[in-house]
Amino acid sequence: MNILEGLNPEQKQAVLHTEGPLLVLAGAGSGKTRVLTHRIAYLVEEKMVSPWNILAITFTNKAAREMKERIENLIGPEAHNIWVGTFHASCVRILRREIERLGYDRNFVIYDADDQKSLVKTCLDQLNINEKNFPPNSVLGEISRAKDELIYPDKFMRMYASDYRMSRIAAIYELYQKKLKANNALDFDDIILLTINILSGYPEVLDYYADKFRYILVDEYQDTNTAQYMLVSMLASRHRNICVVGDDDQMIYGWRGANLRNILDFEKDYPDCRVIKLEQNYRSTKIILDAANNVIKNNMGRKSKKLWTENSKGTPVNRYEASDEHDEAYFVARTMRELKNSGRSYSDMAILYRINAQSRVFEDVFMKQGIPYKIYGGLKFYARKEIKDVIAWLRVVQNGNDDISLKRVINVPRRGIGKTTLDRIEQYAAAEGVSMYRIISRASDYPDLSRALKSLQDFYTFVENMRGLASRTELVSFIETLIDKSGIIRELEAEMTTEGKTRIENIKEFISVAQEFSDMAEENPALEDFLAHISLVADIDDTEEVGDRVVMMTLHSAKGLEFPVVFMVGLEEGIFPSYRSATEEEELEEERRLCYVGITRAREILYITNAKCRMIFGSTAYNKESRFIGEIPEELISMPERYSSGPLQDNSFHKGSSFMPSGRIMDLSDLKARIREFNRQSAENDASEVNVGDRVIHKKFGEGTVKAKVYEGGDYRLDIHFDQYGMKRLMESFARLKKI
Repeated sequence: MNILEGLNPEQKQAVLHTEGPLLVLAGAGSGKTRVLTHRIAYLVEEKMVSPWNILAITFTNKAAREMKERIENLIGPEAHNIWVGTFHASCVRILRREIERLGYDRNFVIYDADDQKSLVKTCLDQLNINEKNFPPNSVLGEISRAKDELIYPDKFMRMYASDYRMSRIAAIYELYQKKLKANNALDFDDIILLTINILSGYPEVLDYYADKFRYILVDEYQDTNTAQYMLVSMLASRHRNICVVGDDDQMIYGWRGANLRNILDFEKDYPDCRVIKLEQNYRSTKIILDAANNVIKNNMGRKSKKLWTENSKGTPVNRYEASDEHDEAYFVARTMRELKNSGRSYSDMAILYRINAQSRVFEDVFMKQGIPYKIYGGLKFYARKEIKDVIAWLRVVQNGNDDISLKRVINVPRRGIGKTTLDRIEQYAAAEGVSMYRIISRASDYPDLSRALKSLQDFYTFVENMRGLASRTELVSFIETLIDKSGIIRELEAEMTTEGKTRIENIKEFISVAQEFSDMAEENPALEDFLAHISLVADIDDTEEVGDRVVMMTLHSAKGLEFPVVFMVGLEEGIFPSYRSATEEEELEEERRLCYVGITRAREILYITNAKCRMIFGSTAYNKESRFIGEIPEELISMPERYSSGPLQDNSFHKGSSFMPSGRIMDLSDLKARIREFNRQSAENDASEVNVGDRVIHKKFGEGTVKAKVYEGGDYRLDIHFDQYGMKRLMESFARLKKI
């Protein structure tokens, strides 16, 4: 077969330039994997290079499998002799052969995250360091960053000798490495670090591998960190036939250690390198690419390039400015149903958001509207551990006899009640036919619970205090107090990890759930009412596999994927770009790259949305539209007709008409909408209309001022700032307001 068949001119150049360093700047959707695989096939079939003299490095196992399959389709069984794998897989192959030089056995084990955490805890105990002050996840994060930057324990100690906290972490790092070696174990970062250690410390080993790998290819080079960069540089030092493929405009993992300078400075490292730009996009329409190009050109730290395509012009970028997050979700839901009715599949559509917490409102609306969905690269909101923990806490306060919830939270956060103690409590409860909480309430009666007696008594006292507070406190305030007093957020804050910050954001978003439920209730809702509501929302039958589902994911998770229809939601200052990036130019540029990645996931249709106000993390924010929207030229954007966010779909119901229209049967959502419309109209007959700026009085919240009024789902949503309770969101037909 002709290896070059079907390649465009730039792709052919990248395949044919086999000798010397090569930088391939591959824009989104430009066929970089095709170039890599055809280049390898050309080396074997046309240049007669032995397959075992080729090393191809990818970032994920999935990418490695795909590359192997494509190469095998091109050259047959010889593909099995090529080293194709991730950085870590390639290094493990080297270590199995060479690691004895460092005093390890070849049968070393690789510790996972839980193993690493347990080992750090052992180090903390041995060094008499308080785990609360030095959370294991936080310590491991510092150690991982050090290893990514090739900083060994002795250098780490010298660097931070005058910093109390970091010097203690240096001591933990040193002991941690000693214990790893004693256990003949490596952590994930050691795999690359120790490979570099061997290559740099044993010239004969470097000579062997640098000579063996005559041709080296690296995918996603923009995502490499310092250790990965060093490894590749050492292996390519003999033949210098190194081909790196990447896109600086898609470097979105700086927070994970990726160093953009690696790809930007490649020409400095190899002054004789050839640079080939792959700018022809095979994925998206012309308008989508124009939008992406106009956004990313605002970044200063990038290589100049501009995507183009022979695809059709396509439709304009659809923009919708919602009144709030519910309006936004209903707009997306309705648009998806219209697309579905026009012949598209739900699986053609994806929602991309900046932070996980944004998925919650979409999940709620999709469940109400009967739109099937799947969370990609994450859990559904109510299935996340931290949300389950908070709900379990509320259930224990509401019902101490809930043994399942009690076992879930009795050590969340940790309070020194171990598994042995819990097993004994459970045994006593079973023998006496009572709940575990009942046994805990009289823990002093059981001698073999004495070691954990104080912790058990503190837990019981806390739950009882919360129970009393719940009966006399407004729902949202109570939940905020419980979350605060339980210490869940403080424990996550102490971890000082990205995952911990995400969990905190999700817990704060749960407060928004409670706030919305409270606002919709006529009276001050009780805890049991809220828990019943949560159970109905969260109890989704997920046992049946549904193939045709909308995909929901963060923008980071979307990298490498593509969809016919993409909804990028929440484009507001403070959300996307995030508040954290507003003052740091490098972080802002990474946010812009993330926007570029999001836009270029769309093949045919792109929607971008923002909300004028948004309740998130329990607070209502009035954010400006994202600067990224303003960077897309107006002529590329279309503003869809604004319509209400509720389920009412016609104007057949007017004041004075019969309640049930003739000639058709209404479904439940239609019926509910009409009931609310009827209630609203009845209220208008009984009282004067409430407008923005009016002073009003509410039975529960007292006096306040109307700040906003938006038609929504057959009713008017009112944002009212109450003098004593602050901002509340109420539906006018239920609020029973009186103008002052």
